[in-house]
Amino acid sequence: MYNKIKKIALLTGGGDCPGLNAVIRGVTKTAILKYGYEVIGYTFGYRGLYNNQAVPLTLERVSGILHKGGTILYSSNKDNLFDYAVEDGGKVIKKDVSDIAIENLKKSNIDVLVVIGGDGTLTSARDFARKGVKIIGVPKTIDNDLPATDVTFGFNTAIDVATEALDRLHTTAESHHRIMILEVMGRNAGWIALESGIAGAADVILIPEIPYDINKIVNKIRERENLGKLFSIIVVAEGAKPKYGDVVVSKIVKDSPDPIRLGGIGNKLATDLEELVKNHEVRCTVLGHIQRGGNASTYDRILSTRYGVKAVEMINDGEFGRMVCLAGNKISSESLENVIGKTRNVDVDGELIRVGRSIGVSFAD
Repeated sequence: MYNKIKKIALLTGGGDCPGLNAVIRGVTKTAILKYGYEVIGYTFGYRGLYNNQAVPLTLERVSGILHKGGTILYSSNKDNLFDYAVEDGGKVIKKDVSDIAIENLKKSNIDVLVVIGGDGTLTSARDFARKGVKIIGVPKTIDNDLPATDVTFGFNTAIDVATEALDRLHTTAESHHRIMILEVMGRNAGWIALESGIAGAADVILIPEIPYDINKIVNKIRERENLGKLFSIIVVAEGAKPKYGDVVVSKIVKDSPDPIRLGGIGNKLATDLEELVKNHEVRCTVLGHIQRGGNASTYDRILSTRYGVKAVEMINDGEFGRMVCLAGNKISSESLENVIGKTRNVDVDGELIRVGRSIGVSFAD
Protein backbone atom coordinates (compact mmCIF):
# COMPACT_ATOMS: atom_id res chain seq x y z
CA MET A 1 0.00 0.00 0.00
CA TYR A 2 1.29 3.43 -0.98
CA ASN A 3 0.40 5.40 2.17
CA LYS A 4 1.67 8.87 1.19
CA ILE A 5 -1.15 9.69 -1.24
CA LYS A 6 -3.63 12.34 -0.12
CA LYS A 7 -4.70 14.24 -3.22
CA ILE A 8 -5.02 13.20 -6.87
CA ALA A 9 -5.98 15.00 -10.07
CA LEU A 10 -7.62 13.97 -13.35
CA LEU A 11 -7.61 15.42 -16.84
CA THR A 12 -9.17 14.36 -20.14
CA GLY A 13 -7.32 15.05 -23.39
CA GLY A 14 -7.87 14.52 -27.11
CA GLY A 15 -11.22 14.05 -28.82
CA ASP A 16 -14.37 13.56 -26.78
CA CYS A 17 -15.56 10.02 -26.38
CA PRO A 18 -18.46 8.13 -24.73
CA GLY A 19 -17.27 6.74 -21.39
CA LEU A 20 -15.05 9.64 -20.30
CA ASN A 21 -17.53 10.68 -17.63
CA ALA A 22 -17.85 7.08 -16.46
CA VAL A 23 -14.07 6.93 -15.91
CA ILE A 24 -14.13 10.26 -14.04
CA ARG A 25 -16.93 8.92 -11.87
CA GLY A 26 -15.18 5.58 -11.28
CA VAL A 27 -11.93 7.25 -10.26
CA THR A 28 -13.59 9.85 -8.05
CA LYS A 29 -15.93 7.50 -6.19
CA THR A 30 -13.23 4.89 -5.59
CA ALA A 31 -10.70 7.50 -4.48
CA ILE A 32 -13.10 9.08 -1.99
CA LEU A 33 -15.10 6.11 -0.74
CA LYS A 34 -12.37 3.47 -0.59
CA TYR A 35 -9.17 5.41 0.04
CA GLY A 36 -10.19 8.80 1.36
CA TYR A 37 -8.27 10.79 -1.28
CA GLU A 38 -9.12 14.34 -2.24
CA VAL A 39 -9.82 14.63 -6.00
CA ILE A 40 -9.68 17.54 -8.42
CA GLY A 41 -10.02 17.75 -12.19
CA TYR A 42 -8.09 20.03 -14.54
CA THR A 43 -10.34 21.56 -17.20
CA PHE A 44 -9.61 21.50 -20.94
CA GLY A 45 -6.92 18.83 -20.67
CA TYR A 46 -3.28 19.83 -20.43
CA ARG A 47 -4.19 23.48 -21.04
CA GLY A 48 -5.92 23.48 -17.64
CA LEU A 49 -2.82 21.99 -16.05
CA TYR A 50 -0.67 24.73 -17.61
CA ASN A 51 -3.08 27.49 -16.49
CA ASN A 52 -3.72 25.79 -13.14
CA GLN A 53 -7.47 25.74 -13.78
CA ALA A 54 -9.18 22.98 -11.83
CA VAL A 55 -12.45 22.08 -10.18
CA PRO A 56 -13.03 19.88 -7.12
CA LEU A 57 -14.38 16.45 -7.94
CA THR A 58 -16.80 15.43 -5.23
CA LEU A 59 -19.37 12.66 -4.95
CA GLU A 60 -22.05 15.25 -5.69
CA ARG A 61 -20.28 16.54 -8.82
CA VAL A 62 -19.93 13.06 -10.36
CA SER A 63 -23.49 12.02 -9.54
CA GLY A 64 -25.63 11.34 -12.60
CA ILE A 65 -22.82 11.42 -15.18
CA LEU A 66 -22.26 7.67 -15.70
CA HIS A 67 -24.19 7.44 -18.95
CA LYS A 68 -23.44 10.85 -20.43
CA GLY A 69 -21.19 11.35 -23.44
CA GLY A 70 -18.50 14.00 -23.58
CA THR A 71 -16.56 15.02 -20.48
CA ILE A 72 -17.54 17.29 -17.59
CA LEU A 73 -13.87 18.36 -17.45
CA TYR A 74 -13.91 19.41 -21.14
CA SER A 75 -11.06 18.54 -23.43
CA SER A 76 -8.53 19.81 -25.94
CA ASN A 77 -6.54 18.02 -28.63
CA LYS A 78 -4.12 20.86 -29.40
CA ASP A 79 -2.22 21.37 -26.16
CA ASN A 80 1.09 19.51 -25.97
CA LEU A 81 2.90 21.16 -23.06
CA PHE A 82 6.23 19.89 -24.37
CA ASP A 83 5.62 21.87 -27.58
CA TYR A 84 3.15 24.56 -26.55
CA ALA A 85 2.24 27.76 -28.41
CA VAL A 86 3.06 30.82 -26.26
CA GLU A 87 3.43 34.51 -27.04
CA ASP A 88 6.96 35.84 -26.79
CA GLY A 89 7.86 39.38 -27.85
CA GLY A 90 4.69 39.73 -29.90
CA LYS A 91 5.29 36.46 -31.72
CA VAL A 92 3.75 33.04 -31.13
CA ILE A 93 6.42 30.40 -30.67
CA LYS A 94 6.43 26.74 -29.62
CA LYS A 95 8.02 26.12 -26.25
CA ASP A 96 8.45 23.37 -23.66
CA VAL A 97 6.33 24.56 -20.71
CA SER A 98 6.15 21.21 -18.93
CA ASP A 99 8.07 22.54 -15.91
CA ILE A 100 5.32 25.10 -15.32
CA ALA A 101 2.78 22.28 -15.27
CA ILE A 102 4.90 20.30 -12.82
CA GLU A 103 5.21 23.35 -10.59
CA ASN A 104 1.41 23.74 -10.66
CA LEU A 105 1.04 20.14 -9.51
CA LYS A 106 3.38 20.85 -6.62
CA LYS A 107 1.61 24.09 -5.67
CA SER A 108 -1.71 22.25 -5.54
CA ASN A 109 -0.19 19.37 -3.54
CA ILE A 110 -1.12 16.84 -6.22
CA ASP A 111 0.44 13.46 -5.48
CA VAL A 112 -0.74 11.61 -8.60
CA LEU A 113 -2.11 12.68 -11.98
CA VAL A 114 -4.58 10.41 -13.80
CA VAL A 115 -4.53 11.11 -17.54
CA ILE A 116 -7.42 9.87 -19.67
CA GLY A 117 -6.76 9.96 -23.40
CA GLY A 118 -5.43 8.46 -26.58
CA ASP A 119 -2.00 8.30 -28.20
CA GLY A 120 -1.15 12.02 -28.09
CA THR A 121 -2.43 12.54 -24.56
CA LEU A 122 -0.66 9.45 -23.27
CA THR A 123 2.58 10.40 -25.04
CA SER A 124 2.67 13.53 -22.89
CA ALA A 125 1.80 11.39 -19.87
CA ARG A 126 4.84 9.24 -20.56
CA ASP A 127 7.00 12.35 -20.93
CA PHE A 128 5.76 13.70 -17.60
CA ALA A 129 6.46 10.32 -16.02
CA ARG A 130 10.04 10.56 -17.30
CA LYS A 131 10.32 13.88 -15.45
CA GLY A 132 9.27 12.27 -12.18
CA VAL A 133 5.52 12.95 -12.11
CA LYS A 134 3.48 10.08 -10.68
CA ILE A 135 1.18 9.28 -13.61
CA ILE A 136 -1.56 6.74 -14.35
CA GLY A 137 -2.90 6.48 -17.93
CA VAL A 138 -6.36 5.36 -19.00
CA PRO A 139 -6.79 4.40 -22.71
CA LYS A 140 -9.49 6.34 -24.56
CA THR A 141 -10.25 6.33 -28.27
CA ILE A 142 -13.18 5.31 -30.43
CA ASP A 143 -10.59 4.08 -32.95
CA ASN A 144 -9.54 1.15 -30.71
CA ASP A 145 -5.99 1.50 -32.04
CA LEU A 146 -3.96 1.70 -28.83
CA PRO A 147 -1.58 -1.22 -28.21
CA ALA A 148 -1.37 -3.22 -24.98
CA THR A 149 -5.14 -3.22 -24.48
CA ASP A 150 -7.69 -5.41 -26.21
CA VAL A 151 -10.35 -2.68 -26.14
CA THR A 152 -10.37 1.06 -25.52
CA PHE A 153 -13.49 2.56 -23.98
CA GLY A 154 -15.64 4.50 -26.45
CA PHE A 155 -15.10 2.00 -29.24
CA ASN A 156 -18.14 -0.12 -28.43
CA THR A 157 -20.46 2.89 -28.48
CA ALA A 158 -18.97 4.04 -31.80
CA ILE A 159 -19.57 0.69 -33.51
CA ASP A 160 -23.12 0.58 -32.10
CA VAL A 161 -23.79 3.95 -33.75
CA ALA A 162 -22.19 2.85 -37.03
CA THR A 163 -24.12 -0.43 -37.01
CA GLU A 164 -27.41 1.40 -36.50
CA ALA A 165 -26.53 3.69 -39.41
CA LEU A 166 -25.90 0.66 -41.63
CA ASP A 167 -29.24 -0.84 -40.57
CA ARG A 168 -30.97 2.37 -41.64
CA LEU A 169 -29.07 2.61 -44.92
CA HIS A 170 -30.13 -0.93 -45.79
CA THR A 171 -33.81 -0.02 -45.99
CA THR A 172 -33.34 2.96 -48.29
CA ALA A 173 -30.74 1.13 -50.41
CA GLU A 174 -33.12 -1.78 -50.97
CA SER A 175 -36.07 0.50 -51.67
CA HIS A 176 -34.25 2.43 -54.39
CA HIS A 177 -31.79 -0.24 -55.62
CA ARG A 178 -28.88 2.02 -54.70
CA ILE A 179 -25.28 1.53 -53.75
CA MET A 180 -24.98 3.08 -50.30
CA ILE A 181 -21.58 3.97 -48.85
CA LEU A 182 -21.02 4.71 -45.16
CA GLU A 183 -17.75 6.44 -44.25
CA VAL A 184 -16.69 5.89 -40.63
CA MET A 185 -13.82 7.11 -38.47
CA GLY A 186 -10.79 5.15 -37.27
CA ARG A 187 -7.76 7.07 -38.59
CA ASN A 188 -5.24 4.47 -39.79
CA ALA A 189 -6.96 1.48 -38.17
CA GLY A 190 -10.00 -0.30 -39.56
CA TRP A 191 -11.64 -1.56 -36.38
CA ILE A 192 -14.81 0.56 -36.59
CA ALA A 193 -15.40 -0.27 -40.25
CA LEU A 194 -14.65 -3.96 -39.74
CA GLU A 195 -16.79 -4.63 -36.68
CA SER A 196 -19.72 -2.41 -37.66
CA GLY A 197 -19.53 -3.78 -41.19
CA ILE A 198 -19.87 -7.35 -40.00
CA ALA A 199 -22.60 -6.44 -37.50
CA GLY A 200 -24.43 -4.28 -40.05
CA ALA A 201 -24.34 -6.84 -42.87
CA ALA A 202 -22.18 -4.76 -45.21
CA ASP A 203 -21.37 -6.36 -48.55
CA VAL A 204 -18.02 -4.59 -48.91
CA ILE A 205 -15.72 -3.46 -46.07
CA LEU A 206 -12.76 -1.23 -46.89
CA ILE A 207 -10.09 -0.75 -44.24
CA PRO A 208 -6.65 0.91 -44.18
CA GLU A 209 -4.90 -2.39 -43.63
CA ILE A 210 -6.13 -3.83 -46.95
CA PRO A 211 -5.74 -1.43 -49.92
CA TYR A 212 -8.70 -1.89 -52.24
CA ASP A 213 -9.11 -2.54 -55.96
CA ILE A 214 -12.22 -0.70 -57.16
CA ASN A 215 -12.80 -3.35 -59.83
CA LYS A 216 -13.22 -5.92 -57.05
CA ILE A 217 -15.98 -3.73 -55.59
CA VAL A 218 -17.68 -3.66 -58.99
CA ASN A 219 -17.36 -7.44 -59.20
CA LYS A 220 -19.13 -7.77 -55.84
CA ILE A 221 -21.95 -5.50 -56.98
CA ARG A 222 -22.36 -7.52 -60.18
CA GLU A 223 -22.24 -10.77 -58.25
CA ARG A 224 -25.12 -9.55 -56.07
CA GLU A 225 -27.07 -8.46 -59.14
CA ASN A 226 -26.78 -11.97 -60.54
CA LEU A 227 -28.31 -13.24 -57.32
CA GLY A 228 -31.20 -10.81 -57.61
CA LYS A 229 -29.80 -8.37 -55.06
CA LEU A 230 -30.10 -4.99 -56.76
CA PHE A 231 -28.51 -2.95 -53.98
CA SER A 232 -25.21 -3.07 -52.08
CA ILE A 233 -23.88 -1.66 -48.82
CA ILE A 234 -20.28 -0.50 -48.50
CA VAL A 235 -18.61 0.65 -45.29
CA VAL A 236 -15.30 2.47 -45.70
CA ALA A 237 -12.86 3.58 -43.02
CA GLU A 238 -11.65 7.17 -43.38
CA GLY A 239 -8.07 5.89 -43.71
CA ALA A 240 -8.80 3.37 -46.47
CA LYS A 241 -6.96 3.83 -49.73
CA PRO A 242 -6.89 2.23 -53.19
CA LYS A 243 -4.03 0.04 -54.33
CA TYR A 244 -1.26 2.26 -55.69
CA GLY A 245 -3.12 5.28 -54.27
CA ASP A 246 -3.11 7.30 -51.07
CA VAL A 247 -5.47 8.34 -48.30
CA VAL A 248 -7.86 11.26 -48.77
CA VAL A 249 -7.04 14.21 -46.50
CA SER A 250 -9.89 16.56 -45.64
CA LYS A 251 -7.69 19.30 -44.15
CA ILE A 252 -4.48 20.14 -42.34
CA VAL A 253 -4.78 21.64 -38.85
CA LYS A 254 -1.40 23.31 -38.41
CA ASP A 255 -1.61 23.98 -34.67
CA SER A 256 -2.52 20.40 -33.80
CA PRO A 257 -0.08 17.69 -32.63
CA ASP A 258 -1.81 15.44 -35.19
CA PRO A 259 -2.34 17.90 -38.06
CA ILE A 260 -3.61 15.53 -40.77
CA ARG A 261 -7.39 15.11 -40.75
CA LEU A 262 -8.57 12.21 -42.85
CA GLY A 263 -11.94 12.26 -44.56
CA GLY A 264 -13.56 12.31 -47.97
CA ILE A 265 -12.80 8.79 -49.14
CA GLY A 266 -16.53 7.93 -49.14
CA ASN A 267 -17.45 10.68 -51.60
CA LYS A 268 -14.40 9.94 -53.76
CA LEU A 269 -15.39 6.28 -53.88
CA ALA A 270 -18.97 7.21 -54.79
CA THR A 271 -17.75 9.34 -57.71
CA ASP A 272 -15.38 6.62 -58.91
CA LEU A 273 -18.03 3.90 -58.67
CA GLU A 274 -20.66 5.88 -60.59
CA GLU A 275 -18.34 5.86 -63.59
CA LEU A 276 -18.12 2.07 -63.45
CA VAL A 277 -21.62 1.07 -62.32
CA LYS A 278 -23.88 3.26 -64.46
CA ASN A 279 -27.11 1.41 -63.76
CA HIS A 280 -27.09 2.32 -60.05
CA GLU A 281 -27.19 5.53 -58.07
CA VAL A 282 -24.34 5.68 -55.58
CA ARG A 283 -24.87 7.69 -52.40
CA CYS A 284 -22.44 8.38 -49.57
CA THR A 285 -23.16 9.10 -45.91
CA VAL A 286 -20.32 10.42 -43.76
CA LEU A 287 -21.07 9.51 -40.16
CA GLY A 288 -18.47 11.87 -38.70
CA HIS A 289 -18.68 13.09 -35.12
CA ILE A 290 -22.00 11.34 -34.51
CA GLN A 291 -19.79 8.36 -33.66
CA ARG A 292 -18.30 10.32 -30.75
CA GLY A 293 -21.47 11.72 -29.27
CA GLY A 294 -24.40 10.62 -27.18
CA ASN A 295 -24.77 8.28 -24.24
CA ALA A 296 -22.22 5.52 -23.67
CA SER A 297 -23.25 1.93 -24.36
CA THR A 298 -23.73 -0.52 -21.51
CA TYR A 299 -20.41 -2.16 -22.34
CA ASP A 300 -18.53 1.14 -22.30
CA ARG A 301 -20.11 2.22 -19.01
CA ILE A 302 -18.90 -0.98 -17.37
CA LEU A 303 -15.45 -0.97 -19.01
CA SER A 304 -14.90 2.70 -18.13
CA THR A 305 -15.89 2.08 -14.53
CA ARG A 306 -13.52 -0.91 -14.34
CA TYR A 307 -10.71 1.25 -15.75
CA GLY A 308 -11.44 4.02 -13.25
CA VAL A 309 -11.45 1.69 -10.27
CA LYS A 310 -8.24 -0.01 -11.42
CA ALA A 311 -6.50 3.35 -11.86
CA VAL A 312 -7.07 4.19 -8.20
CA GLU A 313 -6.03 0.71 -7.09
CA MET A 314 -2.78 1.24 -8.99
CA ILE A 315 -2.29 4.55 -7.16
CA ASN A 316 -2.76 2.78 -3.86
CA ASP A 317 -0.25 0.10 -4.91
CA GLY A 318 2.32 2.63 -6.14
CA GLU A 319 2.18 1.45 -9.78
CA PHE A 320 3.03 4.69 -11.58
CA GLY A 321 4.05 5.40 -15.16
CA ARG A 322 1.62 2.76 -16.37
CA MET A 323 -1.61 2.53 -18.37
CA VAL A 324 -4.67 0.56 -17.34
CA CYS A 325 -5.52 -2.07 -19.96
CA LEU A 326 -7.84 -4.95 -20.74
CA ALA A 327 -6.23 -8.31 -21.46
CA GLY A 328 -8.88 -10.89 -22.28
CA ASN A 329 -11.43 -10.47 -19.51
CA LYS A 330 -8.93 -9.19 -16.97
CA ILE A 331 -8.09 -5.58 -16.16
CA SER A 332 -4.33 -5.15 -15.77
CA SER A 333 -1.70 -2.54 -16.67
CA GLU A 334 1.23 -1.89 -18.99
CA SER A 335 4.15 0.53 -18.85
CA LEU A 336 3.52 3.73 -20.80
CA GLU A 337 6.94 3.17 -22.35
CA ASN A 338 5.57 0.09 -24.11
CA VAL A 339 2.42 1.81 -25.34
CA ILE A 340 3.57 5.01 -27.00
CA GLY A 341 4.61 5.17 -30.65
CA LYS A 342 2.77 2.02 -31.64
CA THR A 343 -0.57 1.39 -33.31
CA ARG A 344 -2.85 -1.60 -32.90
CA ASN A 345 -4.04 -2.38 -36.40
CA VAL A 346 -6.42 -4.99 -37.73
CA ASP A 347 -4.65 -8.30 -38.34
CA VAL A 348 -5.31 -9.00 -42.01
CA ASP A 349 -4.92 -12.72 -41.32
CA GLY A 350 -6.92 -12.57 -38.08
CA GLU A 351 -10.22 -14.13 -37.10
CA LEU A 352 -12.52 -11.20 -37.91
CA ILE A 353 -11.20 -10.90 -41.46
CA ARG A 354 -11.62 -14.65 -41.84
CA VAL A 355 -15.16 -14.43 -40.48
CA GLY A 356 -16.01 -11.66 -42.93
CA ARG A 357 -14.66 -13.59 -45.91
CA SER A 358 -16.50 -16.74 -44.80
CA ILE A 359 -19.87 -14.98 -44.90
CA GLY A 360 -19.22 -13.41 -48.29
CA VAL A 361 -17.93 -9.97 -47.37
CA SER A 362 -15.57 -8.48 -49.97
CA PHE A 363 -12.51 -6.57 -48.78
CA ALA A 364 -11.88 -5.64 -52.44
CA ASP A 365 -8.39 -7.15 -52.47
